[in-house]
Amino acid sequence: MRPIPHDLYPFEGKYLDLDGIQMHYLDEGEGRPVLMVHGNPTWSFYYRNLVLGLRRDHRCIVPDHIGCGLSDKPGDDLYPYRLDRRIEDLERLMATVNQGPIDLVVHDWGGLIGLGWAVRHTELIRRLVILNTGAFHLPEGKAVPWQLRLVRDTPLGVFLVRGLNLFARGATSAAVTTKKLPKAVKDAYCAPYDSWADRIATARFVQDIPLKPSDPGYQTITDTAAGLEAFADHPIMICWGEKDFVFDHCFREEFERIWPHAEVHSFPEAGHYVLEDADQEILSLVRNFLAPEDKIEG
Repeated sequence: MRPIPHDLYPFEGKYLDLDGIQMHYLDEGEGRPVLMVHGNPTWSFYYRNLVLGLRRDHRCIVPDHIGCGLSDKPGDDLYPYRLDRRIEDLERLMATVNQGPIDLVVHDWGGLIGLGWAVRHTELIRRLVILNTGAFHLPEGKAVPWQLRLVRDTPLGVFLVRGLNLFARGATSAAVTTKKLPKAVKDAYCAPYDSWADRIATARFVQDIPLKPSDPGYQTITDTAAGLEAFADHPIMICWGEKDFVFDHCFREEFERIWPHAEVHSFPEAGHYVLEDADQEILSLVRNFLAPEDKIEG
């Protein structure tokens, strides 16, 4: 893969061995730990500015899922690429690097994975930050967008993702609505996915979307959704890009229904990559939200 410019990603990664498969993760800074869980087709690069803004006062732990970012990208014969395994991977990482209370930030598939882990370890969760994601089945009346259906259910869709990298490359434009990302940033998002083999996870994530009870992962989502009420008394902040064509206002409203006490910040012009569209605003909000009371900015 192409090297990632150090000025864009100035971190020294670490690796956890998962039975011969290497999971890359960031472990930056000192202080109260924060776990950031990314989705598809992003990787830890998505959280780069949040890490830079928090690591003075927080220990930032940011894994790359297997098949993503700087983690290994094994074939189907070596790794299942299923939601349950993703949660298990995160469980093993956290058991290794941090056994105490932690704040959790999730985006996209990171919601299903991170909150899937969190509902099994509610005693470890201090605060939640929710960014354009889901942790439940499709809200009533919603359907999977045709673009995702194409990838999930047809060989043509898989070819477009694995052969032409249209998912990762396309998202750097379609998922950002208030600005045009610099070419170097677009290239960095796509750098880990530079061959058919290395794009396996970007396709498998979509193919793993559970829509009916017989699909792998369906029961896991049911269990995760049922467990969200355990955080009814936890501090929760929701930051939402309203121009997300997948995780639209219906998903935000479902989180608000489950957690009516949540602090909600809506960004009407922001898209799915809300940390790109509203990076400085969200950094300021998150810094205040996660700060001890004596350090809250006025």
